[in-house]
Amino acid sequence: MKKGDFVVFYSGKQTLGKPEKCQEFTALGKVLDDEIYPFQVSEDFCPSRRNVEFSQSKDTSIIPLIDDLYFIQNKKSWGYPFRFGFFEINKHDFDLISSQMLRI
Repeated sequence: MKKGDFVVFYSGKQTLGKPEKCQEFTALGKVLDDEIYPFQVSEDFCPSRRNVEFSQSKDTSIIPLIDDLYFIQNKKSWGYPFRFGFFEINKHDFDLISSQMLRI
C-alpha cells in the first residue's frame, strides 16, 4: 500500500476467536501517507498500522457479490483469498464493493 491507495476491510467474524460470522465488508478508506508504525494491542501482539482516512459507509454483505467479484476465482471456496491478509483487487471489484458500501 502507498499514499492515495484505497482500502476495503472485510470481517469474516463478529469477534476474533469466536464462531459468530459477519461476512461483510466493514470499512472503506484511503491511505493518507507512507508511514508504517507499530501499534501495541496487547503484551504479545504488536501489529503494524497505517494512517487511513475512513469514509462514512455501511457494512455490506459479501454473499450477494461473490458471483461478480473477479478476485474470487473459486466461488465455492470464496473465503480462501481472505486467509492471507491484505491483497490487491482490480478496479471492477473495488468499484462494485465501494458502490454498495457508499449507499447510505
